[in-house]
Amino acid sequence: MMLLQDKLKDWRVVLGSGSPRRHELLKGLDIPFTVEYNPHVDEEIDPSLPPSAVPEALAKQKSLAFLRPLASDELLITADTLVYCQGKILGKPRSREEAVNMLQLLSGHTHTVWTGVFLRTSKASHSFTASTEVTFSLLSEEEIAYYVDNYKPYDKAGAYGAQDWIGYVGIAHINGSYFNVMGLPVHMLYKQLDAL
Repeated sequence: MMLLQDKLKDWRVVLGSGSPRRHELLKGLDIPFTVEYNPHVDEEIDPSLPPSAVPEALAKQKSLAFLRPLASDELLITADTLVYCQGKILGKPRSREEAVNMLQLLSGHTHTVWTGVFLRTSKASHSFTASTEVTFSLLSEEEIAYYVDNYKPYDKAGAYGAQDWIGYVGIAHINGSYFNVMGLPVHMLYKQLDAL
């Protein structure tokens, strides 16, 4: 059986994301890659889409907004993560108040984290979505305020990072991929790349 690294040896993998967490997670697969992305992608959500389809649609938008045509030997990976709790889509908070409100909503409840991934070459594309359920214990107002003020989670869907302090003290249970909650379902990505 051939290792994925060998299968991809003729491809130049490009990660189309500015997320340090996605950089770290993809690096863990031991696949050489470069980072190149368009920081000005419109992340408007189509209200007609079911919430579970939104991350994949946004990952596709990020891919199609790439700043240049792909070379014949390039493989572009883009992704988008969102949190869904009690009938509400939680993207990245735009203010302290919004971050606090999101964490109050998550406190004591189970929510779903979806990450959509879009793979594209100059000739073809393929996408998939990973789903993980996360249960938070009850968080006090003081814990929420401490986290928001010290960790400033404004670049994180749902206003939290599972790898941060709030994940250590607040996450009671995870059903599915922990890495998906961090922003990239690397196990599923590995399988999808291996099947290319």
